[in-house]
Amino acid sequence: MTTYDIALIGFGGVNRTLAQLIHDRGSSFVDELGFGLRVVAITDLRLGSLVKEDGIDLSVALRLGSGSETFADHGGSATPDNEHVIRNCSADIVCEATFTNPDDGEPAVSHVRWALESGKSVCTTNKGPVALRGPELTALAVRNGVHFEFEGAVMSGTPVIRLARKMFEGLKLDGFEGILNGTSNYVLGRMETGMELGKAITEAQELGYAEANPAADIEGFDVQLKVLILANELLGAGITLADVTRRGISELSAKEVKNAALAGRRWKLVGSAKRNPDGTVTAGVEPVALPLDHGLAGVSGATNAVSFATDLLGPVTVSGPGAGRLETAYALLSDIIAIHAAKAGVAAHA
Repeated sequence: MTTYDIALIGFGGVNRTLAQLIHDRGSSFVDELGFGLRVVAITDLRLGSLVKEDGIDLSVALRLGSGSETFADHGGSATPDNEHVIRNCSADIVCEATFTNPDDGEPAVSHVRWALESGKSVCTTNKGPVALRGPELTALAVRNGVHFEFEGAVMSGTPVIRLARKMFEGLKLDGFEGILNGTSNYVLGRMETGMELGKAITEAQELGYAEANPAADIEGFDVQLKVLILANELLGAGITLADVTRRGISELSAKEVKNAALAGRRWKLVGSAKRNPDGTVTAGVEPVALPLDHGLAGVSGATNAVSFATDLLGPVTVSGPGAGRLETAYALLSDIIAIHAAKAGVAAHA
């Protein structure tokens, strides 16, 4: 039986949930998926680092977090020392789930690079490395005979990248437009009832939808990174973040949003890209007052959706959860499944 050793970089909501899944359902994975999973390393800014080549007791690791204990109390270190752990642990696959830095993608870019350089495959939910260094890191993975997977970076557990690559074979993609941020979508929905922007953001924060600093969602930075990923990965755009224009929803008033609804339109923060006649790709993020019969107008709350423009089928829309710890943890699991399938395919043809 194949067992993959896993390193978890970051032990917040997503990787902690993945660890819980492995703890609760690990034995069933063997029967259902054809492989087992064993966590051999965990690093975390607050908890430090823990490395055990024969496998970490996840029941112990999952209890940590709310008190003052660190991994130092369980045979590890109080400091994460990410580079040493990533390069030297026995993991086959590194699951990177640290915070997204939209400026340079660090430290996640380095986490991914260290893993790939040391012969480890990587799956990540972090938009930074994919959007800002995607082609470079993918090439590095190929050179080292490993895999770089990032399905959760765009629509959480909804496999939009993999679906488009596999299910749209034979079709030409001419562009896409999508609702790619649940927080801004929720805020616009509340503003449609007449609630002012600031109050709607506060409510979203109280419900756990918005961060303490909501700028990434409200000003469109989050969607900008996701548009860049989709444009480069699915349209072969070869563009940079500076090529994706961005305008958020902070300039919209509650009156403007409510009046649009009364007039049969609904404001949405739309991320889009389209292929021009000369082959170049134009991409951007902006609030748009969509007619109610538009395919994206009815997308509400934390749900995300992307409508692809295809040459043979016309618009094809993919919709699903765009946020949530369990959904995003599943995205990491789906990446591990894809890595296993790729390895099995290579072995079958060897």
